[in-house]
Amino acid sequence: MATPEQRRQSLTDTRRALVLDAAREVFQQHGLAGANMREIARRAGYTPGAIYSYFDSKELIYGALLAESLERLNAAVDEAVPADSTGTTAEPAASPAAPPTAAPTAAPAAELRARSRAWFDFFTRNPRDLDLGFYLVQGLAERGLTPELNRALNQRLHDALAPGEQALIALGLGADAARFEATALFAQGVGLLLLRHTGRIKLFGQDADMLFNHYLDGLIARLSRG
Repeated sequence: MATPEQRRQSLTDTRRALVLDAAREVFQQHGLAGANMREIARRAGYTPGAIYSYFDSKELIYGALLAESLERLNAAVDEAVPADSTGTTAEPAASPAAPPTAAPTAAPAAELRARSRAWFDFFTRNPRDLDLGFYLVQGLAERGLTPELNRALNQRLHDALAPGEQALIALGLGADAARFEATALFAQGVGLLLLRHTGRIKLFGQDADMLFNHYLDGLIARLSRG
């Protein structure tokens, strides 16, 4: 049986989740600039004063939503399964008792492709999460996000991209060059996602998935030649 403290914490968590759900709706409809604590409180079923028991500002609500989004992003990248050079799913790493002929782990190129497709596919499925991420680059640190929270959020985004960097290093790049290529790949992907989610990709008669794969193929081919 739950203790009184556990029941209180459960109630707090439930109420906090209601605030976040309401804020997500308000941000989607009005953007961060157009959102306000009064409207978030109304949709959550609270008075404006009550909502401050959970969050001091709409920017901190945004920070909590983005933190949750980034955790789901990292989980998607962590769960991505690379394919081997033939395009089939790679076998799990061999146990210490396995014979030397056991299937090897995925090659670095397959690792790069799987991890990169994981974050690209995550934002393809969840365009609102991509919107949340862009709020971070609109000067929010000066408008409510603490420097510590700002750094923590940026670090979690980098954590999701780090497996791709490591794969680039395994392909023969130095750390600085790997960071450069990972940044260029992320910029390419985000640009395609924006074209896709705004419908502008139709102006060119192209497919965002195919273009992203084309860029990945070119990157891997270039590194293989190098």
